[in-house]
Amino acid sequence: MTPQPDTLTTADGRTALRMERRIAHPPQKVWDAITQPAQLARWFPSEVSVELRPGGTMGFSFPGDSEPSMTGAVTDADEPHVFAFTWGDDHLRWEITADGEGSLLTLVHTFGDRFGAASFASGWHVCMTGLAQLLDGEKVDVARDTGGALHEAYVRQFDLARGTADETADGRRVRFERQLVRPAETVWAELTAGAEPVEGAPVPEGFTADKVPAGPVTEVRAPELLAYAWHPDGEVRWEFGQGTGHGPRLILTQTGPRDFDTAGALAAWQSRIEALAARLQAS
Repeated sequence: MTPQPDTLTTADGRTALRMERRIAHPPQKVWDAITQPAQLARWFPSEVSVELRPGGTMGFSFPGDSEPSMTGAVTDADEPHVFAFTWGDDHLRWEITADGEGSLLTLVHTFGDRFGAASFASGWHVCMTGLAQLLDGEKVDVARDTGGALHEAYVRQFDLARGTADETADGRRVRFERQLVRPAETVWAELTAGAEPVEGAPVPEGFTADKVPAGPVTEVRAPELLAYAWHPDGEVRWEFGQGTGHGPRLILTQTGPRDFDTAGALAAWQSRIEALAARLQAS
């Protein structure tokens, strides 16, 4: 069987990431590697304790944690074919199908944070490469996606860079949500070019977009928020919150009156955010 490309689907507020990999080992050997804590510790993103039965408790611990930082429950344990469990609010389902002398391993990760999908996919990509190394008897030595190239490739593949436009009670709004690949302080420094913005002062160029007027800064809280008026009835807001991966989650909104050109704003801001993401990846 030929593994299918990684896919992302969203329905009813939940998103499912599906990844398939051909593993050159029989199902039982793959099963052991994805269920036995000693083997999981070699390639999985956390240490795991597991009661390997439906309803069994799972614990997920990270270096330095004396107790599991998160818990879950086994939902399926059909040896050597299906292992599934919850991890916080997420659900992970591993399916192993015999494929000649090897196996087809399928992961379906279901979660609520659609814009975290590129972080999850790049992380699992690295982990599953490590799993293959372990099964091949090699040293598990997989470089993390520290530069963000894999993350950004998944952003493009899953079409996560596109913004939305909607009607509000007061007019129209354009909104972008984007996971970034550098710490918030690095992102802020890139946008301000070293000149700290203050209320009432001109907006640093990094926070502006082509054909979007920029009034003075109306609110600033480094490195979490910058806002300015672009129209008597409209505002631009850059907000940086908790993210997945190595950086903050950017939420950028532009609000305006009912004749606000949202199509033009969508194009301008997507170009601006893509340029920022490219510079962060290269830094």
